[in-house]
Amino acid sequence: MTFRKRPESARDAHRERRRVHGPRGKYVLSAAAALSVAAGAWIGITGWMARDELLAAQGDLNALRESLATAVARDGAPAVAAGSAGESDQERLVRSAADHAERAHDLTTGPAWYAVAQLPFVGEPFRTVRGVARASDGLAGDVLPPLVRAFPRLKAGAQAGGMSRVLSELERQAPAFDRAGRVAAGVQEDTRRLPGSTWLPAVDRARAQLARQLDRLVSQTDDAAFAARTVPPLLGAHGPRRYILVFQNTAEARGTGGLPGAFAVLRADRGRLAFERFGNDTDMDGVRADVNLGTEFAAMYGNNAPGRLFVNSNMSPHFPYAARLWTAYGEKLTGQRLDGAIATDPAALGLLLRATGPVDMPDGTTITADNAVDITERTSYVKYSDFAQRKAFFIEVARAAAMRLMNGIDDPQGFPALLSALDDVQDEGRVQMWSAHPAEQRLLAARPLGGVVPDAHGPFAGLVVNNAAGSKLDYYLDRSLVWAPGACTDTGRSVTATVSLTSRAPASKLPAYVTTRADAPPYPTRPGDNRLLVSYYAGSGASLTGATLDGRPVKPIPGFERGHPTYTLDLELPRQTSRTLVLHLIEPEADSAPKVLRQALVTPLRTTVEPARPCRG
Repeated sequence: MTFRKRPESARDAHRERRRVHGPRGKYVLSAAAALSVAAGAWIGITGWMARDELLAAQGDLNALRESLATAVARDGAPAVAAGSAGESDQERLVRSAADHAERAHDLTTGPAWYAVAQLPFVGEPFRTVRGVARASDGLAGDVLPPLVRAFPRLKAGAQAGGMSRVLSELERQAPAFDRAGRVAAGVQEDTRRLPGSTWLPAVDRARAQLARQLDRLVSQTDDAAFAARTVPPLLGAHGPRRYILVFQNTAEARGTGGLPGAFAVLRADRGRLAFERFGNDTDMDGVRADVNLGTEFAAMYGNNAPGRLFVNSNMSPHFPYAARLWTAYGEKLTGQRLDGAIATDPAALGLLLRATGPVDMPDGTTITADNAVDITERTSYVKYSDFAQRKAFFIEVARAAAMRLMNGIDDPQGFPALLSALDDVQDEGRVQMWSAHPAEQRLLAARPLGGVVPDAHGPFAGLVVNNAAGSKLDYYLDRSLVWAPGACTDTGRSVTATVSLTSRAPASKLPAYVTTRADAPPYPTRPGDNRLLVSYYAGSGASLTGATLDGRPVKPIPGFERGHPTYTLDLELPRQTSRTLVLHLIEPEADSAPKVLRQALVTPLRTTVEPARPCRG
């Protein structure tokens, strides 16, 4: 008889129990190996099938994009084409894409995919594939359908009852657009958490492509939800609205853009727009705007009498301040209640004319997308030496542009191009809007259209210029701002902000009205010399340690606006010269790039933001 040796220790006993003996052990090992091979084969097969489904879904979405573009170009909105139960071609493509994406998601779920996705390093591309399939399923199934269904319904509303029906339908779609926006934002956040640099480049490329598409889609769904919530009431869906529309002349800089010159009273009633009155800044002489904007505003701008001088009402870059003053000015002048204010400028006019076509003026001048800024802010001063004639010309420009814009809104063929142009205008900060209705204003304030100077913490850099000469020389002004982080300190980080200002004003042949010096300086000047109030807006809690102008020490005037320390310098800018203002600051929060405030003038601000390394690891 053979006796098995007794284990000599607890560890030996444990090994003895784990040991698999004989044919049974071989079967277990063989089964485990077979399961691993089967799992690998399953992942490979289903992965390939999921790839095919995702490619098919992408093909449907590409066809959807082309179909929408073709329909919009032809009809101004997608039409309902032949399909099941009145289903449009676009809805069919979305449904097909959703089916493919759902199958791809189903194929990449289950125990095998879950297990391999949890493996360190090896499982990263599988985790990304699962995430991409899940994201595609969410987008095609929950985000795109309400957006696509809205187009033919909006068009049907326009055909049945005009803009009034369009606004009603748009308002009805608001909850669906809100939900689509939330889902898209959630999918975007999930996608950002997926591994983006794995050992499988093809998977990395697929994730990067999805991330780019999500960036566009999240913006579009956000825009759609915003429009559905705000456009109907703003355009008088629930009763007539009136707004003061101000045309800013950026040849004379102000905080929100340019001098408030020509203006109009705009009436909106169930989507129909009409202009009830046109005027210019001289009509506001003697009018007072009794608006209390707080002690902070009074300390910054009170000595410029913004409530008594319409032309000084928008020295702050925070548009709601100017809008409240303009609304009060308009109400005093007209005796009517106004529901808000809108600002625009000649550059915006040029962008809109690119979509709507040129405007012919009564004097024979043709204003196009390419010459709108030049005619209104340079050559008109040469052509009209008489003050009254020049003001009349500006009003005619405003009137003609407004009428062309209204015609564009009523033209189904040109409306899509006009919407695209309006989007460009908003992106450049050349149209701003404020509503006297608090719920609407909260929505406007959260978007660039609101022209709000943010009061949040974090790194910030803003360059704001106000013309102090009363001239029209800012047509020739170039600006640049360089934000450079420095060494970390116990209280934050040192930051150097370098502001460069260059005058391209010619030495001769400028009209006297352009070069006038209404400030009557006590020192000698030449035609073309300019004077500017230059303000730098720093991040919350920042402090100035020193400043130089062209290498010489200066002491800017400190101020405070909407949580931002401000530093203002009154400087002379001679023609054909450059001046450099350097500010040295300590910023308590400067571990990342600053939010940059961009004042929309004739020539865009050139900005350079140098990278910052975190002060704390």
